Amino acid sequence: GHLKLNLPAARPPNAIIMVQLLSTLALATVATGLVAPSVSPARSALRSISDTESEIIAVDAPEPVVVTPVAPPRGWDVALDMPAGIAGPMGYFDPVGLGAGASEARVKYFRECELKHCRVAMLAAVGFPIAEHFHPLFGGSIDVPSYIAYQQTPLQQFWPVVVLYIGIIEIFSVFTFENPFGEGGFWSLKKDRVPGDFEWDPMDLYPTDPKEQLEMQTKELNNGRLAMIAIAGMVAQELASGGKLF
Repeated sequence: GHLKLNLPAARPPNAIIMVQLLSTLALATVATGLVAPSVSPARSALRSISDTESEIIAVDAPEPVVVTPVAPPRGWDVALDMPAGIAGPMGYFDPVGLGAGASEARVKYFRECELKHCRVAMLAAVGFPIAEHFHPLFGGSIDVPSYIAYQQTPLQQFWPVVVLYIGIIEIFSVFTFENPFGEGGFWSLKKDRVPGDFEWDPMDLYPTDPKEQLEMQTKELNNGRLAMIAIAGMVAQELASGGKLF
C-alpha cells in the first residue's frame, strides 16, 4: 500500500504577501509607541520667531528725530543790520520814510551823510558861542554875532584857508565811494565801507567790545543830532534878534 501524509495545502502567493504587510504594520506601530514624541520643525520655527520678537520688543526704541524748519533768509533791514542810533524814546525814528524800501547801499550813504553833518554840527555848536567872546584871529577886531562873522574877514586871506582845510578832509571821503561811471553809479559807497569810519582815533577811545562799540556809536549819533538842532536854533535866534546870542 501507499503511505499517505496529511500535509496542509499550499497557500496562494497573495495571501503570503498580505500576512507580511500586516506583520510589518504591527511592528511599526509598536516601535512608534516606544519612541518619545518630538517637536515638529514648523512648531520649532514658530517658537524661535516668537522669542526673537520678544527680544526686539525689549530693546528701547530710538527717539524720533525732530527736524526744525529753517526760516528763509530775510532781506537787509536798517533797524536790524544798522542798529546804531536806535534809542528811546522813539526807537527807530524815520517819519519821512527815507529808509523804507531803500537798498543797503543807499541807507549806508544816508548814514555817512548823517555822521558827517553830526560831526560838523557838534564842532559848530561849540565854536559858535566861543567865537563871540574869544576871537583872536585877524587882529581880534571882528566882534560881531557869529552868524555874520565870516563876512567880516578879508576874503583873500580867509576863504583859501577854509577851502584848503575842507579839501584835505573831503579827499578821504572821495576814496570811500565807488567809481561813479561803474556799476554802482553816483553816490554809492564801497561794499566794505563802514559809514563814518576813517580809522582816526588818536586818543584810543573806541572800545573793542562790540556791545560797547554800538553804545558809543549811538551816543555819537544822538549827540550829533542834538547838535544839528542846537546850531540851527542858535543861528535862527541871531537872525531874528540881530545881536549876539551870548
